[in-house]
Amino acid sequence: MIKKIKYLAVSLIFSVLCTLSVWAKEDAAPRLEGLEYTSSLKLLYANQFSVDYYEGGYALVSIQDSQRFLIVPEDKEAPENLDKEIVVLHKPVCNIYLVATSAMDFFSSLDALDSIRLSGTDADGWYVEAAREAMENGSILYAGKYSAPDYEQILAENCSLAVESTMIYHNPEVKEKLEQFGIPVLVEHSSYESHPLGRTEWIKLYGVLLGKEELAEELFNVQAQKLDEVLAQENTGKTVAFFYISSNGYVNVRKSGDYVSRMIELAGGNYIFDDLGTEEENALSTVNMQMEEFYARARDADYIIYNSTIDGEISTIEELLGKSSLLKDFKAVKEGNAWCTGKNLFQETTGLGVMIEDIHTMLTSEDASLDELTYMHKLK
Repeated sequence: MIKKIKYLAVSLIFSVLCTLSVWAKEDAAPRLEGLEYTSSLKLLYANQFSVDYYEGGYALVSIQDSQRFLIVPEDKEAPENLDKEIVVLHKPVCNIYLVATSAMDFFSSLDALDSIRLSGTDADGWYVEAAREAMENGSILYAGKYSAPDYEQILAENCSLAVESTMIYHNPEVKEKLEQFGIPVLVEHSSYESHPLGRTEWIKLYGVLLGKEELAEELFNVQAQKLDEVLAQENTGKTVAFFYISSNGYVNVRKSGDYVSRMIELAGGNYIFDDLGTEEENALSTVNMQMEEFYARARDADYIIYNSTIDGEISTIEELLGKSSLLKDFKAVKEGNAWCTGKNLFQETTGLGVMIEDIHTMLTSEDASLDELTYMHKLK
């Protein structure tokens, strides 16, 4: 009950802060010569980007690391004397080279895959079905991963924008090369959002980019409503461990402040590793621990969820025990409360409200089965 009150209080504070920020924004909005500011995009959870609107259909997208993009309506021009650091994107934005895997689901959900021509992931690497189909039929082409793009192909396809993850900062020469060729680079920061629905709210940014603001708002509100419904329920008091076992025998678990551990808490559970620090301490959102330590700390967890992202989905307890025989002593295994995520979880960014709902169902339903949930299934 205390945890539920805490999260309801946090949600209320979030709402108040958002209202105050909107008021402050009216005075703090960037002044663009030749354009009249009208309003700013309302954000409930995201804090890694903002959008300011100007008369005539112009929109200024600002991303946390000082990236700024002026979205210019079709058949209009950017104002003169625009700050040189502001990148101009003319609508319609098309022939996109999409490298940030977390963004593909936004395009798919907005029915905007036709704006993507090139991908940094090949067909086999996509768990967003529509993206995989688009690559198989040739409407989206593979153009090399983030660190080794096929520049010749990218130029031949008249690419107007590259959407990269923050991994591009490990290869800054690639970003510089693309920009030298006249291709703007948008480095998306949805993975830096601390609140799970902050990540989902990035669909609003792509809604602005693609001229689909209303649909983006509708899709986000569906997920926000699911969260509100779960938050209205009592905390279950059940403990949950989320993990996978690496090929070298280490157990990889999420940090306490990671968005997955937060989803567990929001769903009414208690993340069993509540003292592993936060993402802010370093760039990693996970921690490796020896199996012996994991055994000692998670053996009595009420539920365990195996993360299928790295080495694939499993469907049976036998497969789980194949990772480590020590797991047979776990309370969750003995009581039939061992689960596995689907590999689509981390690419379907628009479904995090559903994932929270899934975890809540797991914690509260006596007969939750494989067919009931979207992103996870019980091990047989």
